Formats: sequence, C-alpha cells, structure tokens
Amino acid sequence: MHEKYASCIEACYTCAAECNHCAMACLQEDNVKMMARCIALDFDCAEICALAAAAMARGSENARRICAACADVCQACGDECGKHDHDHCRRCAAACRRCAEECRRMAAV
Repeated sequence: MHEKYASCIEACYTCAAECNHCAMACLQEDNVKMMARCIALDFDCAEICALAAAAMARGSENARRICAACADVCQACGDECGKHDHDHCRRCAAACRRCAEECRRMAAV
C-alpha cells in the first residue's frame, strides 16, 4: 500500500522537516512576536504531515481523511509562510504547497 502513496509520503516528510526548520529559524528572528502565527502553523503542519505519512505507510483506513485535513493545514501554513521574506519561510511555503497538492490528490483517489 505504501508504494502507491510514495510521492505523497515523501512530500509529507519533506514538509514536516521544512516546517520544523522554519519554526526554529523563526524563533531566532529579531521580531519573534511578528512570527508567532508562522511558528504555530509550522508546528501544526509538521505534526499533521508526520501523521499523514504514517497513516499512508501503514495503510490506515483513515489515510484519506487525514490527508484531506493535512492539505488544509499545509495550505494555511504555506499561505502564512509566503507572507515573509525569510529564506526559511520561502522554502517552507514551497514544501507546504507541494504537500497540499499531493495530499489533495491522494485524498481524491
């Protein structure tokens, strides 16, 4: 089962890593308060991406529902990160958008 979703699983793991990196990099920015929403969404996104990847890998009957929710969270995180000029936010936004696309595709199967 997991081979069928390999591209989505990879996108989820990549997104989780980028979100964790972004959150930690945001904590090092001069105006951390301005980055609060970005940090919070990064943590939420990283968690749901890891859950979605694990659900797909084990062939969970809830994988499609989890991936649908993951796509929504990734979209919100990508939109927020896209508002910031920091390189880590730009990389995170790109990973979130890719993951949202992959998760939407998987959830529609």
